[in-house]
Amino acid sequence: MKKIIILSTFLGLSLLTNGCLIFHSVAYEIKPPKNGTSSATVIVEDIRTDALNSDELKMDKENLFDFMYKSDEFIDQMKDEGKTITSRELTVQDGKLYGKIFFNFDDIELVEGIVYEKPFYYLTIPPEDSVISTNGEIVVSGQHKRIIWDNTIEVLKFKMFSDDVESGNLVGMAEYFDQD
Repeated sequence: MKKIIILSTFLGLSLLTNGCLIFHSVAYEIKPPKNGTSSATVIVEDIRTDALNSDELKMDKENLFDFMYKSDEFIDQMKDEGKTITSRELTVQDGKLYGKIFFNFDDIELVEGIVYEKPFYYLTIPPEDSVISTNGEIVVSGQHKRIIWDNTIEVLKFKMFSDDVESGNLVGMAEYFDQD
């Protein structure tokens, strides 16, 4: 299974279970540290599981809905990583489960390893990772792919493909989400 950036702020912890939470894409909107404000929004699209049995499915549901979505422990773990969660949401759109998380940070490198070297911000990823969209410039070399933003850009945006969730025996998590 092809993996992109580790989404430690939301779904990375799901790898602790036997099943695995999988998603179609992840989008970031990052306000770099300017005038004391530094925040990020991460949107995960079409969350599914590759659980092979009811025990794995139960663990994935608990991990997503009880731990990541509701628990203070998850907020504390993210704070230990330098990310102060201000809000988290799960919504169902067109029968698919979407996750959205908002957090503040002090060090932009904590946001998927984005680096600031005046006058540019940049994110380095493996060459096989797929960038769906960005408001930065993509530069490709043999060893990596890099998204570069000029420091005059107010919000750094990029969206990455994660997995083909339409193929295989994946189960959509939307059917298990209690919106009440």
